[in-house]
Amino acid sequence: MNQPDHLQEVDLHQLNVTDRFLGQYQRLVRDVVIPYQWDALNDRISDAEPSHAIENFAIAAGRKQGEFYGMVFQDSDVAKWLEAVAWSLCQKPDPQLEQTADEVIALIEEAQCEDGYLNTYFTVKAPGQRWTNLAECHELYCAGHMIEAGVAFYQATGKRRLLEVVCRFADHIDHVFGPQAHQLHGYPGHPEVELALMRLFEVTDNPRYLQLANYFVEERGKSPHFYDIEYEKRGRTSYWHSYGPAWMVVDKAYSQAHQPLALQETATGHAVRFVYLMAGVAHLARLHHDEEKRQTSLRLWESMVQRQMYITGGIGAQSQGEAFTSDYDLPNDTVYAESCASIGLMMYARRMLQMEDDSRFADVMERALYNTVLGGMALDGKHFFYVNPLEVHPASLSGNHIYDHIKPVRQRWFGCACCPPNIARVLMSLGHYIYTPKPQALYINLYIGNDVTVPVGDASLGLKISGDYPWHEHVDIAITSSTPVQHTLALRLPDWCDTPQVQLNGAPCPGEVRKGYFYASRLWEEGDRLTLTLPMPVRRVYGNPLLRHVAGKVAVQRGPLVYCLEQADNGAELHNLSLPRASEFQLINGKGIFAHKVLLQAPGVRRRSSRPEQQALYHYDTSPVHDEVQPLTFIPWFSWANRGEGEMRIWINEA
Repeated sequence: MNQPDHLQEVDLHQLNVTDRFLGQYQRLVRDVVIPYQWDALNDRISDAEPSHAIENFAIAAGRKQGEFYGMVFQDSDVAKWLEAVAWSLCQKPDPQLEQTADEVIALIEEAQCEDGYLNTYFTVKAPGQRWTNLAECHELYCAGHMIEAGVAFYQATGKRRLLEVVCRFADHIDHVFGPQAHQLHGYPGHPEVELALMRLFEVTDNPRYLQLANYFVEERGKSPHFYDIEYEKRGRTSYWHSYGPAWMVVDKAYSQAHQPLALQETATGHAVRFVYLMAGVAHLARLHHDEEKRQTSLRLWESMVQRQMYITGGIGAQSQGEAFTSDYDLPNDTVYAESCASIGLMMYARRMLQMEDDSRFADVMERALYNTVLGGMALDGKHFFYVNPLEVHPASLSGNHIYDHIKPVRQRWFGCACCPPNIARVLMSLGHYIYTPKPQALYINLYIGNDVTVPVGDASLGLKISGDYPWHEHVDIAITSSTPVQHTLALRLPDWCDTPQVQLNGAPCPGEVRKGYFYASRLWEEGDRLTLTLPMPVRRVYGNPLLRHVAGKVAVQRGPLVYCLEQADNGAELHNLSLPRASEFQLINGKGIFAHKVLLQAPGVRRRSSRPEQQALYHYDTSPVHDEVQPLTFIPWFSWANRGEGEMRIWINEA
């Protein structure tokens, strides 16, 4: 398949992830997660919440009788599963899996209406209410995920069946929405279709899809407000509430629709909605050469990253609305930090990298991947976090309702199951994040071990990256092209590394550093070898003085990995532990579930008191505790809660 020039991504057929660490995750997705999620979508996991998603399509297609069941956006779980399957097939052909996907696609095609409309909730349950409640009902969100699946399956297999389904659907949407008098002047309550339409434009070169994405972005937040108009039209009814005002209509900032994007100064509202929307905006800015959208993308990125992002790459500090709160308000124990939000953050970062040659976007992308995204799935591939706290005290969860959203262990499945298939599809498409190919250079953003072949003009450049990153500091980049290729390689120098070094064939490599990338240009020949040394001392991380939740505390990071204390290693009452400023760290090779991973140990202090449960709640003048020396063991935060329920915390007191 010939790719349009504006498609700045690696063909995943030409990339094989060989990385011991993330390659293991990809194998886990292929061998465990995709089959497990297929069982979940078909309601074959006895102790998990039913999905009914495949059944909904069968009912909509007329193959079965029954009622729609599940969330109004249940279709999107099937779409994300199909996308994960597509990217999996790029690396490892699987005729049986592909046949299963083909059968699902045939079912989806049968469920599509004659005019191109596709949504099982409205087809089965509310056929007369299509496009009447964009603020609340996720029609365009589901459309976006199905479009992404159609694009992915076409790119992976060359098969056009699902692509043609989603093109008919996009054509229907283009007929319904737009500036003409007979069209709806609306936009999605949950952004997603914008970034999906940009993907569809990239593989079809149909300008109507780019224009439709642009319309949705530019119409957003205009007055008189579309959400108010449709609310009145449907008799002031709400999908989610049987009485009282529809809060998604009232709280327009929740869906970033309170004012036009060009006027917005702050990352606000539902975190997943925000990053999905901004991924589409950044994509539009690049392909439309739109300076206003470029500035909007940069401004809102800075608001999010500089003032509202957790050390883990998590975003969305509150459970109410799964949303941002205000600048520097980042509580550790009541945090939401949805897994999907960090996946969306990676998507936003990827589009920013395509637009701007600046490593700060890849730094954030890496932080989200190696911490929150990996942390969203257990090491067995069958349990998942929707919410990703930085501190957990299980004894408090059951009795205090501010923690109702927090789980101390990962769950088998969810009634709202957006996160598990989202994790699967992003892990199987990692190649799109490792590299950003541009005419002037091949940008290497992530040092995940892989073999790849990238077209450079009429030639091909072959690379092999190895080195056991992020556990070890040396990254080896070998040229594997059979013929010499003149090109520039741009190597990201991570923000956590103060003294990176680049060598070419054993000698210092000539080149220059611009915006966090090291540029090396030459006629590359087979056998050329770049060695990137990224020293990984254990780093103490301190919060901005405005971050009141971490005042007097310290976090620990090595390379891109944030570490934490867990009860399994350090005992209970983690709040009584502290890390002296003078303590030195020792690297420990992990065992068991931590095999091939690096753990950290350091001398620490525990505040202890005998029989505290028999003491008064408060004491005058004299402290009831004394200090004892205790060694502290830190594990990579993404791997917590794989050994049962227990306390955990990232930020600890510094003695």
